[in-house]
Amino acid sequence: MNTPPSPPGAERTDGSSVQIGALVPLTRPGWVEAGQHLLAGLELAVREVNDVGGIGGRPLELVVRDTAADPQRATAAVDELARLGVAALAGEYHSVVARAAAARADALGLPFLCSSAVLDALTEQPTEWVARLSPPQSRGWQVYADFLLSAGHSRIAVAAQPSVYWASGTRILRDYLAPRGGTVIELDMRALTPAAVCDELVDNRATALLLLVGHPEPAVPIVKSVRRDQRLAEIMIGAPAGQSEFAEWATLLGDDSAAIPFLRYLPERLGPLGARVETALRERLAEAPSFVAFEGYDTVAVLADVLRSHGADRASTAESWSRVAVEGTRGQIRFSRTPGISVWQWASTPIQVVDRDPAEPDRFRILHAG
Repeated sequence: MNTPPSPPGAERTDGSSVQIGALVPLTRPGWVEAGQHLLAGLELAVREVNDVGGIGGRPLELVVRDTAADPQRATAAVDELARLGVAALAGEYHSVVARAAAARADALGLPFLCSSAVLDALTEQPTEWVARLSPPQSRGWQVYADFLLSAGHSRIAVAAQPSVYWASGTRILRDYLAPRGGTVIELDMRALTPAAVCDELVDNRATALLLLVGHPEPAVPIVKSVRRDQRLAEIMIGAPAGQSEFAEWATLLGDDSAAIPFLRYLPERLGPLGARVETALRERLAEAPSFVAFEGYDTVAVLADVLRSHGADRASTAESWSRVAVEGTRGQIRFSRTPGISVWQWASTPIQVVDRDPAEPDRFRILHAG
């Protein structure tokens, strides 16, 4: 049975928990590993908040809902969490899902700190209710475009599936590369098999192929096909959205998983807090934490600071984004208004282009930073 919603502006004083709703992709077709890492970061931070007294003596509690990369499911979860009386929303990895959640949170007047989704237009109109830790796609993918140019790639093919997110990425790449002498060639994966992709790459004299497609299908078959085509021995495969970040990628592709550059949002070196959290996350996950796990941790760190300072009133939380100054695992977090971005944005998120080292696929190499 659902708990009745708290009246607007009300705070419980009976020692009950302060609840944060967490939106996380934990089942297919969502990127499950990303969801697991995101949740690990959220949960670790909640545990640490409670170890030092919680929120004004009240325990902080996560109320987790699996979005499964489904915008409608996410919207329904936002409605449910709002009825349950959560103080704020956190999380989400998939941009299209986060956009649906942000729109609903804005309509309901429920603060939402988006952890990991990058789509620039997270809401149609500017909103005070939503803030974001991950960089906007326009910034991150321009850094990736700079990397491509610096590596000598000017004829770039994108194997793309229909999606607002993939279409936005293609547009960002084309708009940035064209004035700098670059060409973007679109390959529609609704019409092409992995073998046909190879033929298109040869015919178009592409020197790089970017995977703007889902994981593991069809990304993994495309990589296998390209890697086995002797005509394409010199082509670079890239995955700006980060498909190659997670361990499953290496498991499915073996040696073929290496040398596929992607974007991640970590500094070159972690500070003391980041290093401590990295150790704790590694223990919790039983593997190296991805940048998504750090995003989860930082999300709760910010929300806990806001809730301690301003209470669990939703309107007060939304009004506090401009005053946030929290030391996160990847640097000091402050939110500002960025031209063209409709939500409060952490403007200095660190950005790297990295890949798996062919000599040691479990080790990542930093290729470019922006």
